[in-house]
This record gives sequence, structure tokens and C-alpha cells, in this order.
Amino acid sequence: MELLLVLILGLLYAAGVYLILRRSMVKLLLGIMLLGNGANILIFVLGKITKGSPPVIDEAYKVFQEIYADPIPQALILTAIVISFGLTSFAIVLLKRVYALVDSDDLDDLNTPEEEDI
Repeated sequence: MELLLVLILGLLYAAGVYLILRRSMVKLLLGIMLLGNGANILIFVLGKITKGSPPVIDEAYKVFQEIYADPIPQALILTAIVISFGLTSFAIVLLKRVYALVDSDDLDDLNTPEEEDI
């Protein structure tokens, strides 16, 4: 199971970096989203997968008798999901505004001031 997740993680990172290096702003946004999902899976894999065990331990236990799920990676993943959603929504608004001004999603079409114009 962990090997499958590591392969998916590598695929998400590779596809994310590839899309970020393209000229289209939409592909840039999709690459950022893929990298965010890859980071979530990385935190999940590093948190050691424990199948069928809850992250909450009963108060009566003085010593851990069974293996339990670590709640810290789960909380980090939830936080990363919220942050990536905020970043994605902000990037969509910026992308829409740039497309309305430039009428193209090609990054090379964005105007930058020449040295004489400054």
C-alpha cells in the first residue's frame, strides 16, 4: 500500500512540476493544485498508515497496548487542504483578471515595462 502511495506521490510531483513549467496560466494553476495534493499524500505517507485504528486513545489506558493512528498528520493534512483551497481560489481570481486585461492565457503575452519606459 505504501509503495503505491509513493508511486502516486512521485507521479503527482512530476506532473505538477511539468505543468508549472508550461506557458499557459491554466496549466500553471493545475500544476500548483497537483503539487498541493502531492504534499498531502506525502504527509499521509510520513504519518505511517494505520488501518482500522482510531486516532483517539481511551483515558483508561495507562500504557499503549495496541497500535493507534497518529492524529498529527491528519490535522496537518486538513490544514494543508484549507490552505491549498485558499491559494487555488485566489489564483483563479487573479487568472480571471489577467485574462480579462490581456485577452490571453499565455505567460509570454504579459507586458513588462522596458527599461526606457521606467
